[in-house]
Amino acid sequence: ALEYVRSHPLDPIDTADFEQQCGVGVVVTPEQIEEAVEAAVHKHRAELLSERYRFNMGLLMGEARGRLRWADGKSIKNEVDLQVLHLLGPKTEADLEKKPKAGKAKPAEAEKQQAVAEENGGVTLETKSLMEQLRGEALKFHKPGENYKTEGYVLTPHTMTLMKQHLEITGGQVRTRFPPEPNGILHIGHAKAINFNFGYAKANGGVCFLRYDDTNPEKEEEKYFSAIRDMVEWLGYKPHAVTHASDYFDQLYAWAVELIRRGHAYVCHQRVEEIKGHNPPPSPWRDRPVEESLLLFEGMKKGKFEEGEATLRMKLVMEDGKLDPVAYRIKYMPHHRTGDRWCIYPTYDYTHCLCDSIEQITHSLCTKEFQARRSSYFWLCNALGVYCPVQWEYGRLNLLYTVVSKRKIIRLVEAGAVRDWDDPRLFTLTALRRRGFPPEAINSFCARVGVTVAQTTMEPHLLEACVREVLNERAPRAMAVLQPLRVTITNFPTQKALEVLVPNFPADETKGFHKVPFQATIYIEQSDFREALPLQVLDKGYKRLAPGQPVGLRHTGYVIAVQNVVKDAGGQVMELEVTCTKSDAVEKPKAFIHWVSEPLVCEVRLYERLFLHKNPEDPAEVPAGFLSDLNPDSLRVVAGALADASVRSAKPLDRFQFERLGYFSVDPDSAEGKNVTSLRAQDKCSRNTCNMVTGFRLPVFVMQKSSVCKMLSIGFLCTLVRYDYESCETRVLTFSFVKES
Repeated sequence: ALEYVRSHPLDPIDTADFEQQCGVGVVVTPEQIEEAVEAAVHKHRAELLSERYRFNMGLLMGEARGRLRWADGKSIKNEVDLQVLHLLGPKTEADLEKKPKAGKAKPAEAEKQQAVAEENGGVTLETKSLMEQLRGEALKFHKPGENYKTEGYVLTPHTMTLMKQHLEITGGQVRTRFPPEPNGILHIGHAKAINFNFGYAKANGGVCFLRYDDTNPEKEEEKYFSAIRDMVEWLGYKPHAVTHASDYFDQLYAWAVELIRRGHAYVCHQRVEEIKGHNPPPSPWRDRPVEESLLLFEGMKKGKFEEGEATLRMKLVMEDGKLDPVAYRIKYMPHHRTGDRWCIYPTYDYTHCLCDSIEQITHSLCTKEFQARRSSYFWLCNALGVYCPVQWEYGRLNLLYTVVSKRKIIRLVEAGAVRDWDDPRLFTLTALRRRGFPPEAINSFCARVGVTVAQTTMEPHLLEACVREVLNERAPRAMAVLQPLRVTITNFPTQKALEVLVPNFPADETKGFHKVPFQATIYIEQSDFREALPLQVLDKGYKRLAPGQPVGLRHTGYVIAVQNVVKDAGGQVMELEVTCTKSDAVEKPKAFIHWVSEPLVCEVRLYERLFLHKNPEDPAEVPAGFLSDLNPDSLRVVAGALADASVRSAKPLDRFQFERLGYFSVDPDSAEGKNVTSLRAQDKCSRNTCNMVTGFRLPVFVMQKSSVCKMLSIGFLCTLVRYDYESCETRVLTFSFVKES
């Protein structure tokens, strides 16, 4: 009965239809109850025979009740007891014994999720896909056309008529919108908003608008418009339509005039400073005559007042206690689309709900800070008698060790701490793309965070874990040397260079190979060679190249051994002279190292976190302000790095996994036709290797240089695998879990 009344809020009740929906006059016979219970017992017969009276009988009653909605519950219970007794017979002593409590041991996956949740302040990452989380009833949102069933929705005599018109326009389709302000670049928090708005529409067969909230001409620039759309499409979403709040300036102005006529708005002369704060004084002009406000508002439009001298305010009190929010203010600033036509511009509080109404939005999805505006959202639409959508709020997504405020990013740029909005140390979407993050990984991260009501603050390494999952399948392997050490193979088997086949993806060789030249002169990492001085013994854990300790060269099938160490006058190792032997002719070496031959010279930029503390904006954590918390080692440029020839044809933003180093991305700074010289002594290089290599500069970015850890759980045993980038060692620890530890 309650559901029927809720579905017909303003319609006169049809008694016959009402009674039919409530089951009045429906007769359920004992035979029908018997058949329904018999079907439920037959379905669970095997479990009943196995568990006997320990089986959950409520399941049988629930299924029978599902078949017979109007059946008497007591009659169903009596029939269940009778049929179970007939199947199992009387209870035995074993049936009367208490069922032992199951142990509370958690499965490995649950333990893993709990560990992740503890690491992220109690936030559990979702395992469902974004579409699964957003589809159908998952979020308990209203269905299109049933706005009035939402808690707090205000009904008027015109609500059902407007709803019918809305359904005629939309055809019952879900409609959402993503409404960014074009005054900055989107960041990781916007990625969640994009996924939520576009994803909810997509999951439910609807459409999503990209609407620019371009109501503040002071801060808007054309580059932000194009960058925002670029990022939306980069994440894989296509807007149903691209609109602007300025498209509706004429309609918004007409509605403002109507709002004054209805006595819901007035022109006020209080200054901005006077109405700021939680308890501003009421306006002395709140009750001025309607005709006077209409005349003054027309004067505002015609430029008869200075900026700040007059505003149009709405007569309402918001949830946070804010009194009479401003609807229009004066700004003598040309608009990027309308030019000098307007000198008054609407505010967000006025524009938001009315643009949603014009575009027939069904679900207006906003972050939690806009919850205080929900009542004003409903009030304004109803005050003007227009279709009223429903505003739903969700929690923001924040990351530690960063700032995303547009104002603070501008200060970082001005201070020279970062180059621009796309500096890879930032978490703007353009910066993440330049850093090499694939859009699929960002979407996956947003799905794992899930749609939450509470604000979510995550560690950056969780985003990086999503990136690694994608790049492990997408980024082909290559070899590169950051700190080159020249190695000459004195007994190289041929006069010409050999061609070595290197798998693009070692775990799946069906994805192809690339060829790498292998000749008498190669380059290895300086850290892969260690010279034991007299009376010194190498560390037990050191397994790479040293006098008396050979190593294998990856993918070649050869093992090299040191014969001579060439040093300069200062005692620095400049070159190694080695001999090579087929790997099947000698004892298997302790380690295999990467190398390059006939390499491409490139510049490598290694990035760390931009800030030292988790919350650089928190005065309690960083009293001197976020600019004082900059990490001096957040960028290290390696100018003379060498990469194998397979990356020569790479384009900007192409990604690679450099073996034993990490994931790298070709930077847009790279340019063709530039001669790049090696920073090493050129007289030791042949003309075929790195003396004036013609190609392009290849700056590449590593995502995170810190150690990579992966937890593998099997039962109650855990293996921790840690790769140390400094020593290039892999250490394995195996230990068991202790209860409550």
